[in-house]
Amino acid sequence: MEKEQPVSQLSLDEAKQEIAPLRKQLTQWGKEYYEEDNPTVEDYVYDRAYQRLVELETRFPELKTADSPTQRVGGQVTTQLTKVRHEIPMLSMGDVFSVDELMDFNQRQQENRDVEVEPEYNLELKIDGLSLSLVYENGKLVQGSTRGNGTIGEDVTANVKTIKSVPHKLPEPLSLEFRGECYMPKASFVKLNQEREAAGLPVFANPRNAAAGSLRQLDPKVTAKRDLATFMYYVPEYQKLGVTTQAAALDRMRELGFTVNPNNRVVHNQEEITAYIDEYTTKRDQLSYGIDGIVEKVNDLDTETALGNTVKVPRWEIAYKFPPEEQATVVRDIVWTVGRTGNVTPTAVMDPVQLAGTTVSRASLHNPDYLREKDIRLGDTVYLHKAGDIIPEISRVDLKKRPADSEEYVVPTTCPVCGSELVHLDDEVALRCINPMCPAQIKEGLAHFASRNAMNIDGLGPKIVQQLWDKKMVRDVADLYHLDHDQLLTLDKFGDKSATNLLTSIDNSRNNSVERLLFGLGIRHVGAKAARLIMAHFGDLDHLMEASAEEVANVDGIGPTIGESVHTYFANPQVVDLINQLRDAGVNFTYQGPTTTVAEDSPWNGRRVVLTGKLEELTRSTAKQWLEDHGAKVTGSVSKKTDIVIAGTAAGSKLTKAQDLGITVWDEARFRQAMQEEN
Repeated sequence: MEKEQPVSQLSLDEAKQEIAPLRKQLTQWGKEYYEEDNPTVEDYVYDRAYQRLVELETRFPELKTADSPTQRVGGQVTTQLTKVRHEIPMLSMGDVFSVDELMDFNQRQQENRDVEVEPEYNLELKIDGLSLSLVYENGKLVQGSTRGNGTIGEDVTANVKTIKSVPHKLPEPLSLEFRGECYMPKASFVKLNQEREAAGLPVFANPRNAAAGSLRQLDPKVTAKRDLATFMYYVPEYQKLGVTTQAAALDRMRELGFTVNPNNRVVHNQEEITAYIDEYTTKRDQLSYGIDGIVEKVNDLDTETALGNTVKVPRWEIAYKFPPEEQATVVRDIVWTVGRTGNVTPTAVMDPVQLAGTTVSRASLHNPDYLREKDIRLGDTVYLHKAGDIIPEISRVDLKKRPADSEEYVVPTTCPVCGSELVHLDDEVALRCINPMCPAQIKEGLAHFASRNAMNIDGLGPKIVQQLWDKKMVRDVADLYHLDHDQLLTLDKFGDKSATNLLTSIDNSRNNSVERLLFGLGIRHVGAKAARLIMAHFGDLDHLMEASAEEVANVDGIGPTIGESVHTYFANPQVVDLINQLRDAGVNFTYQGPTTTVAEDSPWNGRRVVLTGKLEELTRSTAKQWLEDHGAKVTGSVSKKTDIVIAGTAAGSKLTKAQDLGITVWDEARFRQAMQEEN
């Protein structure tokens, strides 16, 4: 990118020529970010352009307009959600991009003639999410809303109530508004994008946009599946809490049951501020949630009130934004892989580079449209970053370094594994191989068939499936029921006991209720919950196979998309042959009533939970059983992968570690409330 001419050297006419298209571009980027949850540029690109506009309007105030992006907060409210007016506006923060700029900001505060400012600040991590307002009346949650344009937001109360870190009732009858950040943990972001990519849907650019898209759903059930979390950090009417400092306000919110980030620190000078910034610049990759900077707030709340706000930003706080971490590398190849549902995904293979603490040599290109939009070609020099500090992603191509003989990359038309023609289904962005006998899909399907919510064949993971496939012992799921002891002994690290255990698990799976089989077959759009609804209606697999698409669609909770998918699947002669093989193998085809299968929409599904301390009203075994029945994995130690720690009395080192890692912590009362809500 060409170096911009300093604003100080521009004439008024030159500034006029630059400022109009700059405003237009920023407005478009802002709409994509705030309203559509689908940004097309990285944050630092927007920040750099925005800062340029601020400099232009500062030097040439006659060019400032009321509709400039510098005069607006957030985005316009354009969704179908009910509008909410904020009695106290929810403002944006100003940004600085270096410690020197941060010190200049502090110096201007110290020189304020109207307000005496003590050099004591509360530093907090800048969570990469979206602003959230929670209103309580007499201790009961009555409204949750987004920031919107600062004055008008969106009512997301029903969605907020599905977020486990948001208390529905406070231990005190307070009528008060609390503000904070709604975010999506890194692990949840990765899982969600993997699911969307497998389903042929566009992926989210980063956790912030995933959180925004999830919180602003019209259906709270969708929000519940997205594993959102919150950190609360601000009380506009702090006097009602009886606190005088920001640090004390955070402690008070913790007492009330809110999840508050544990990493705030009160500081007094540049040395302490710099040490904090350096510490979390290093630690940010280790956190289980995304941060994009540090927030500095005047600690004394009366001083905060006295300083007040500009039309857009508070004068008592500022955000230090981390510099972007990018690395240049060269694309050497683009490989295509086939998933369980036939989704064919391109991946760029590049020269290895160090990025955010790891060596990166591959980055998903998601789908053909993404590949074309970025215009990525073999031999291109590209710039890599990590979306949300997690997923390696190509941000841009350096066109100046593109080889002279470069040619546009040609998207394949046949499956890289089986050679079948690739197709676009419905309005998907994904390419799919629709050959049900494609070896790549079969291997992925075998692992899915054995998974917990499907046939629950313990010990049959992807590595064992790969060995069975390589040794030509299985070619479809029916072959699993013909494996013998001697065959299994030929697998790596398999002895008599492991072979016997796997055969026992396979044999036991024959007796599963048929909804597990239907889910395990991997029919597109049919999850565990849909499989249970369908089989409860039809009773057995034979009646389902004879049903029309309309008859399946008419099952309560199913609909035409699943109905058509199920009918199309069973109309395939190869599928009919597979079903007959499973019948001959003695696999149960009958619905046996409610099972312990965890519903896909259970908000506990896949969560890692640690129980610590003494529970007063529940036994440890009762709590563990309930969590596991609802899909959670209860573990004995706290790590970055832990989602929730439930702490009873006398909780020790596990609680301390959870707080250090910023993991959500509940007491027994909050857990029992969640149990009641779920049941």
